[in-house]
Amino acid sequence: MRTLTEPFKIKMVEPLRVTTEEYRSVALKNAGYNPFLLRSSDVFIDLLTDSGTGAMSDEQWAGMMVGDESYAGAKSWEHLEAVVKELTGMAYILPTHQGRAAERILYGILGGKGKVFISNTHFDTTRANIEFTGATAIDIVYEEAKDPEIDLPFKGNIDLEKLQQLIIEHGRENVAAVIITVTNNSSGGQPVSMANVQSIRKICDNYHIPLVVDGCRIAENSYFIKHREEGYINTPSEDIAKQMLRLGDAFIMSAKKDGLVNMGGLLTMKDEALSVKCKNLLIISEGFTTYGGLSGRDMEALAIGLKEVFDEDYLHYRIRSTAYLGEKLKEKGVPVVWPIGGHAVYIDAKKLYNKIPINEYPGQALVCDLYIKGGIRCVEIGSLMFGKYDDHGKLIPATNELVRLAIPRRVYTQSHIDYVLDIFNDILEMREQKKGYRITYEPPFLRHFTARLEKIA
Repeated sequence: MRTLTEPFKIKMVEPLRVTTEEYRSVALKNAGYNPFLLRSSDVFIDLLTDSGTGAMSDEQWAGMMVGDESYAGAKSWEHLEAVVKELTGMAYILPTHQGRAAERILYGILGGKGKVFISNTHFDTTRANIEFTGATAIDIVYEEAKDPEIDLPFKGNIDLEKLQQLIIEHGRENVAAVIITVTNNSSGGQPVSMANVQSIRKICDNYHIPLVVDGCRIAENSYFIKHREEGYINTPSEDIAKQMLRLGDAFIMSAKKDGLVNMGGLLTMKDEALSVKCKNLLIISEGFTTYGGLSGRDMEALAIGLKEVFDEDYLHYRIRSTAYLGEKLKEKGVPVVWPIGGHAVYIDAKKLYNKIPINEYPGQALVCDLYIKGGIRCVEIGSLMFGKYDDHGKLIPATNELVRLAIPRRVYTQSHIDYVLDIFNDILEMREQKKGYRITYEPPFLRHFTARLEKIA
């Protein structure tokens, strides 16, 4: 295989600070053993998230210079609106400052006590926004897909039989929406097939239930369909995305992912009455309907990014560079979620640190070790993020105990990724440790963002 090379060249550099292991140990302790609370200047390789952490292109920076900052009806809004209408086929476009704002608006209207949302896997902010309304969020990927080691092309698919059962069980009138997240972040960045979404569409039509496409990584998902699903190999990734988005009644996007920008979100709909309700909430909390919390230059950069992201050379590099990290880790004996997803590599921390009990958060132990050993910041996606408590205060663990290494777009070079691989040599020597962490502080929602922990002696 030829050497994987970046399909871009570097025009500007940002220095990275090198620290010692002793320094990082103190910094992490001061941050309550929560990498979210670290200063970015204390991080060497930042794989915490791929959201808003990418590098923009020369075309995007040039576009920002001509951004129209008019309060209403700006030219930059017209540019963004035209691009999004072409992509989604939906008539009503609302810009937001980021994806969770779009979630709050839409699910605040559709949700409420007694309502149910069904998804392949709700991500953290999606679940929080739904549960904040009093509604219930239910995840239904296929049982086989929950096995981190099994090799399936579309492990992000919704279980269609369970979907029908849940609709009947809860009653059609109580199902607020079906949400299909592409790619499926919480289950390993796994893609969703076009056939699955087409089947979901038919079920939603039969029961008159809205289908929401959460497509912050719609371009990456389209690449997987192109290369894994029969009949799409000669179809451009952008056309695949258009086909999928036209199956939805609404589209939510954190544009900080496949919008290739550092800030921005989208909420689009087909239904005019629903759009009016959403506009009213948008104006109260985000801004006027033609900027929604974004500056003109933000909208200009997003309009350009939504076209650039479908460049086939970029997408090939994006998917292959992520796979390179995952494949090399697997060769070392590190248990990873397989096959490798589009935006991140997911480590099976429960299997890697199998001596640490679940209630001592083995995923968080791995996260902390990666930072101390190599200055690498990443995130736990397991029982710290998704675990709940029963009536007696006992932890109800998440389905999997994962650690996500999210790759920012167009930021790190191949040598940075090789450095990450080198650090895992140290991690493998630590796999016999038997103690993890306990929580000393947690908020009622999204606790992983601000929780503080301590080592168990």
